[in-house]
Amino acid sequence: MRIASLQKQSFIDWEGKTAAVIFTKGCNFRCGYCHNPSLVLPHLLDRTPDLSEKEIMGYLLSRKNWLDGVVITGGEPTIQPDLPTFMAAVKEAGFAIKLDTNGTNPDMLNELIKNKLTDYIAMDIKTVLEEDKYSEIIGVQAGNLINRVAASVELLRKGAVNYQLRTTLIPTMHTPEIKNRLVKEFKSDNYVLQEFRSGVTIETELSHKSFEI
Repeated sequence: MRIASLQKQSFIDWEGKTAAVIFTKGCNFRCGYCHNPSLVLPHLLDRTPDLSEKEIMGYLLSRKNWLDGVVITGGEPTIQPDLPTFMAAVKEAGFAIKLDTNGTNPDMLNELIKNKLTDYIAMDIKTVLEEDKYSEIIGVQAGNLINRVAASVELLRKGAVNYQLRTTLIPTMHTPEIKNRLVKEFKSDNYVLQEFRSGVTIETELSHKSFEI
C-alpha cells in the first residue's frame, strides 16, 4: 500500500479519540480545492518516499497504550487494492479504525464493513448527486463514479457501521439552492457542512506546474 505520511497523534481527526493518522497516496478525483495536492497529483507522488507498512505497524504497536484508534485518509484510500489487508493487520493489533473516503468503491466498503475492519466511515459528498455538478467539482467526468457514490450512501444507511457524510462548501459552486438541496437530501443522515479553507490547493499547484517541470 502506498503510504505518504503518518501523523503520530491527533485529537481532531476522530471526535473523542486520540488517533494516529495515516495518509495514503493517489486519488481518482482532482478537486480543485483539495489541500493535499502532494497526495493526489501524479507528478508529485514520487517526490517523497513511501513509508513501509512495517514502519507504520512498528510505531502503532509502540503506542498501543496511548492511542485510541487509527484514521486512514488520503488521497483516496480505497484505490489501494491491499487496503483491506492492511486494515486487518491494524485491527488485529487492537486498534479501532476510522476510514475517510470519497465513496467511489462501494464494493471495497462492503468488504470492509462485512469483515468488521472499520469502526467508522467518514464519506465526502461533493455536491448534489447529479453528473454535471459532480463533474465540475471533482475535476474529472463523474460518469459511473456518481452511481458508485450513491451506492455507498445506501450501503452506509443500512446501519452496519457508524458513519458521517460531509460536504465542503465552495462559495463559487455551492449556491444557497444547492446547499438547501443537500441538507434536505441528507437530513436523515449524520451529515455536516464544512467551510472551505483557503491555502495551497490542487488548483494553485496546477497553475504553477509548467514552471516546475
